[in-house]
Amino acid sequence: MLPLVLVNIVVILIPSVSSVIYSFTDWSGIGNATFIGFDNYTTMFGDADFRNALWHNILWTIFFLIVPMAMGLFGAYALTRVRRFRLLFRVAYFIPYIVASVVSASIWRSLLSPDTGVGKILGVNFLGDRNLALGSVAFVNNWAWWGFLVVVFLASMQSINPNLYEAAAMDGAGPTRQFFSITMPSIRPTFAFLGLMTIIWSFLSFDYVYILTQGGPAGSTDVLSTLLYRNAFGTLQAGYASAMGVVMALISGIVVAVYLWIRKTRNWEI
Repeated sequence: MLPLVLVNIVVILIPSVSSVIYSFTDWSGIGNATFIGFDNYTTMFGDADFRNALWHNILWTIFFLIVPMAMGLFGAYALTRVRRFRLLFRVAYFIPYIVASVVSASIWRSLLSPDTGVGKILGVNFLGDRNLALGSVAFVNNWAWWGFLVVVFLASMQSINPNLYEAAAMDGAGPTRQFFSITMPSIRPTFAFLGLMTIIWSFLSFDYVYILTQGGPAGSTDVLSTLLYRNAFGTLQAGYASAMGVVMALISGIVVAVYLWIRKTRNWEI
C-alpha cells in the first residue's frame, strides 16, 4: 500500500494543505506569497460575481437532483420490464457518458449554433442568450449524465428479490404501486448515494460549462469552478482562487457529513 499512500500524499494531501495556506495570502501563482489573513474570504463573500456563480451552482444542483435522477429512475425501471434487447439499450444509454466531455460539448456547440445548427433553424441563440444559456448547458450535460444513473439504478433494481414483486402482483398491486412500495424502498441507499454524488459533482462542474460558454454571456453561466479558474489563470489571483477552492471543499464536506449521519441513523447499507 505504501506506493499508493505516497501518490495520494503528493497528489492530494500536499496540494490540499497548500491551497488552505495560500487562501490566506495574496499570491499570483508565481513568486512569493504575502499573508493577508481572512481578506480573501471577506472579499469573496462580498463579491457579486461569487454570489452569482454560487447561485448558478445551486440552480444546477437542483436541476440535476430532479431531472436526471427522475429520468434515470424511469429508464432503469423501464429496462427491468424489457425482456429483449436489454443489453443494447443499456449500451445506448451509457455511450454518451463514456464519450470525452470535450468531444460531446464540441458536437453540441455545433448543433446549437445560431449560424449552422438548430439555433439557425429556430432563430434562437441557445448559448448566447442570457436567459437560455445556463439551461442549454445543463441540458447538454444531462444528456451525457443520465445514462450513468440508468445503469447504476438498474444494477440496484436487479438485486431486488423478484418474489416481492410476485407477492405484490398476487395482492393486486400494479406496476406503479410496486415501484413506490417495493422498488424505491429497496434502492433507497443507492438513491441517497447518487444524490450525494450528484450534489458534489454539481459543485465541481466545469468541463461542459467552460467548453460551451466559458461562463458567458456576461457571467450568466458562471459557476464556482469557472470563476475559480478565471481568477487563478486569467487574472493571476491564485490566493483568491485558493480561498474559493477551500469554500467548495467545505460545501462538499458538509454534504458528505450529512449523508453519513443519515446513513448511520437509518442503518443504510449499499
